[in-house]
Amino acid sequence: MKRLRRSELKEASLSFLDVISCGFGAIVLLLIIARVGDPSALEEAESQLQGAVKQLQERLFDIRGESVVLNEDFKSRKEQISELLERVARLQKRMASVEKQSKEVSNSQVLEKEKLKLALQVLSEEMERLQPQAQSQNQLIGGVPVDSEYIIFVIDTSGSMQVAAWQKVQKEMLNILNIYPTVKGIQILNDMGQYMFPSYKGRWIPDSEDMRKNIIRTLSNWSPFSNSSPVEGITAAIKTFYQQDRKISVYALGDDFQGRSIRRVVKVVDTLNQAHRGGERLVRVHTIGFPVHFPVGRTPPASAVRFAALMRELSYNNGGTFIGLTELQ
Repeated sequence: MKRLRRSELKEASLSFLDVISCGFGAIVLLLIIARVGDPSALEEAESQLQGAVKQLQERLFDIRGESVVLNEDFKSRKEQISELLERVARLQKRMASVEKQSKEVSNSQVLEKEKLKLALQVLSEEMERLQPQAQSQNQLIGGVPVDSEYIIFVIDTSGSMQVAAWQKVQKEMLNILNIYPTVKGIQILNDMGQYMFPSYKGRWIPDSEDMRKNIIRTLSNWSPFSNSSPVEGITAAIKTFYQQDRKISVYALGDDFQGRSIRRVVKVVDTLNQAHRGGERLVRVHTIGFPVHFPVGRTPPASAVRFAALMRELSYNNGGTFIGLTELQ
């Protein structure tokens, strides 16, 4: 029998150990993989675990769905808030504009009140001035004394009056005649002292209904030359027609004054139309201004302003009334 050497025995021992180790490892692996315990209990536990996982997954899906809804709702609310902020900004801007307008209106109202107070004061003074000293002797219609028995019209026949105010002149002439139901005499001159009816030059036109109609009818086409200064017509009326036993009223109608000196005209009329011992002038001088040169929103020319000042002064000094019309219609 052949005797094995020491090296060969060593190799055989290692091989045996390898086989034993592999077998032992396989047994351990089988023990790890194999299910230990009651199979039914394991299946039940697995089933419960799968159910719990399924529930958690469903809950996760629900949460994700709710998250999407909340995100959409948050986005919508955010847009609404943005719109509300813009609306608030617009309202604040509008409120600031309204407050500014309100302040301007308030300031305007204060100015208007001051103007009204001033106008009321002027009117009060004017009313006191026009209050007749002897009401029992003076009959008033619309603030105009109508106690005269003779009336003379001095009419501005300038181009501006003919173009813009002639229909209004005819209406006012008719109104004045209507407040005198009957008079002893009538006369019509233009501002240069020219007569409407040359056949009645220097004498009174007898009053009648037909004559009044004829006056208004003739006035519609009457247009003699005019220099827009009433002084010639008024002085001619006083010089020609005044008599001590006559109550006479002169009505001067016009729209502007082209003369340079108001004081000169007033002085001429005052010198001619001197007062009686009782304090009354020889004739009353009433004046009516037509707003031909007073356009709305624009400054009137100097000639129109001078005319208003002249007419007011003439009526004031000569016991009459100044009427400034506000429209031509």
